[in-house]
Amino acid sequence: MSDPDSVAVVGGGIVGSAAAYHLAREGVGTTLFDRRDEGRATDAGAGIVAPATSSRTGSDPWFSFAVEAADHYPDLVAALEADGVADHGYASADLLSVAVDPDEVGAFETAKRRTERRAEEYGTPAPGTFEEIPIDRARELFPPLSGAERAMVYRDQARVDGRAFAAALREAGEEHGLAVERADVTGIETERVDADGATVSGVVVDGNDREFEAVVVAGGAWSGAFADALGVEIPVEPQRGQIVHLAVEADTEDWPIVSPFRHKYLVSWPNGRVAVGATREDDVGFAPRATLAGLHDVYGEALRVAEGLRDAEPVETRVGLRPVSRDGLPVLGRAPDVDGAYLATGHGPTGLTLGPYSGKVVADLVRGIEPETDRSAFDPTRFR
Repeated sequence: MSDPDSVAVVGGGIVGSAAAYHLAREGVGTTLFDRRDEGRATDAGAGIVAPATSSRTGSDPWFSFAVEAADHYPDLVAALEADGVADHGYASADLLSVAVDPDEVGAFETAKRRTERRAEEYGTPAPGTFEEIPIDRARELFPPLSGAERAMVYRDQARVDGRAFAAALREAGEEHGLAVERADVTGIETERVDADGATVSGVVVDGNDREFEAVVVAGGAWSGAFADALGVEIPVEPQRGQIVHLAVEADTEDWPIVSPFRHKYLVSWPNGRVAVGATREDDVGFAPRATLAGLHDVYGEALRVAEGLRDAEPVETRVGLRPVSRDGLPVLGRAPDVDGAYLATGHGPTGLTLGPYSGKVVADLVRGIEPETDRSAFDPTRFR
């Protein structure tokens, strides 16, 4: 398919908003259907954009794609600002990796060696942008830090407010003709073209048939609802993440992201706000609610890592349902047997890192442009 006249994008999170923005920017008639589900992962995530520090070592394709995704952000931000959208929620930030307790030192040393290997093999993080530092220096960068064993600082990383960034993409897209509707897409209409395949003819929106030449399914954890219509397995399940936001009486704008070694993080934002998260809860279904156990886990880790936050005021709890695929990798590409159907989901806990770039990749595919990036590990056909 080459530059279809009409495209429906299902899902207004960061992936769907990015796909819709890029399509509209290229002059493609695009409608974004945003049901605004409670618990959408984009709205809850803390937004660490730092693939070079990720512990995900089992997938070189994921890491390569994540590096490209992080590099895509500055260009996309520049484009948004050129479109007149300045409130996008993206900013550069340093990242502080800390081994707080002695039992984390082994993981710290493994991460340090991994960083050095990645710098040598991939050129990221760039030489000179990371180093081990004394704990006293780490506390100067992040004053609430507890006593700790080891610390590394990674410069030139980034943080993004997913809710703000997705809104910025939609706002800029509307400047290019994007139509945004708050509506529920309940089905995808197809027409059989031969014994082996079909083509998209439209979508069902709030019970009404709407004609479209192509559809992008970017429904996050809810994407599996379209598996039968497309004749393809979409093994994506919700993983619940609970995040708390704290108010502190300090100038937090330049505080670094803090990443310890027990699957939690602290992300500081301007105006005295620190986000702490997140739980990773599987087999919870579509239940975007906070729990006593989850909050206990998050608050306990906040005090373990940053005892200086003990007087912080809890001001908000966010709960997101991350779309986690069966193999932990994104589901990104053409539906195998339906011409004009595309999938962009399954990003799990790294949706805010990968999402905008994934949206661009799938927008290119819709327009008949084969992206230069290697996405073979993410192809939906791997589940056949």
